[in-house]
Amino acid sequence: MKPVINKLVIILISTIPFNFYGQSANLSNQEIIDLKYMLEEEKVAHDVYDYLDKKWHLKIFGNIKQSEQRHMEMVEYLLNSYKVSYQFSDEQGMFYNEHLQNMYNDLIEKGSKSEFDALEVGKMIEVVDIEDLEKALKKTTNSDISQVYSTLIFASNNHLRAFNRNLSRFN
Repeated sequence: MKPVINKLVIILISTIPFNFYGQSANLSNQEIIDLKYMLEEEKVAHDVYDYLDKKWHLKIFGNIKQSEQRHMEMVEYLLNSYKVSYQFSDEQGMFYNEHLQNMYNDLIEKGSKSEFDALEVGKMIEVVDIEDLEKALKKTTNSDISQVYSTLIFASNNHLRAFNRNLSRFN
C-alpha cells in the first residue's frame, strides 16, 4: 500500500504546474499566510508523531509520521515554486508560529501520559488539521493550492479513521 501512496504523491506533485515566473504575486496575501501556517502545522503533526512513536512504539505513529513528511514536502513545493520565502526549523519540536509551538508543547505533554492519551492526541491533530485545511481551501482560488489541500484533507481523514480504529481497542 505504501508504494502506491508514494507513487500517488509523486504523480500529484508532478501535475502541479511550475510557476516559471517565480513571483509570489500570483498568490494572495491570505494564500501565502495559509501556506506558511499549513507547512508548520504539518510539521507539528510530524514532530508529535515522531515523539510519540519513540515513546510508545505504536506502529500507527511511525506510519503516519512518514505521511506527514510527504505533506510537508507538498506544501514546501508550492511555497518554493511560487518563490515565497518562509521560515522553517529543521529542529524537532521547534516552530516559528507561537500558537503552533504552544500546541506542540501541549500535545507532547498530553500524549506522554498513556498510550490512550497518545492516540487521542493523534485524533485531535487530525481533526484540527482537517478543519484548518478546509478553511484554507475556502480562501483560495488557486487550483494548485486547492489540489494539494484536497489531497491533504483526504489523507488526514484516513489518518483520523486509523486513530479511531486504534482507540476502539480501549472501549
